[in-house]
Amino acid sequence: MSAKRLVIRGQVQGVGFRDWMVARAAVLGLSGWVRNRGDGAVEALVAGDAAAVEELLRACRRGPRMARVASIEEELAPPPDTPGFSRR
Repeated sequence: MSAKRLVIRGQVQGVGFRDWMVARAAVLGLSGWVRNRGDGAVEALVAGDAAAVEELLRACRRGPRMARVASIEEELAPPPDTPGFSRR
């Protein structure tokens, strides 16, 4: 199992990024969460099969149609305590 904490910056709030990410994570069978941050970024914890985590990370570089992703910070993280992927 692979787990990463992501901080996604750019035009990522108000464009459906969290709902888009929840749907993508469900298709890939990933666990974790995604939330908006006060600084305008989106933060996520993503865990599951390493290939699926990397696939979601690649998709996040594009994001949903209205998003404009400027950068993604990623770091290894402990996996979440609960299964499923939620929007916070």
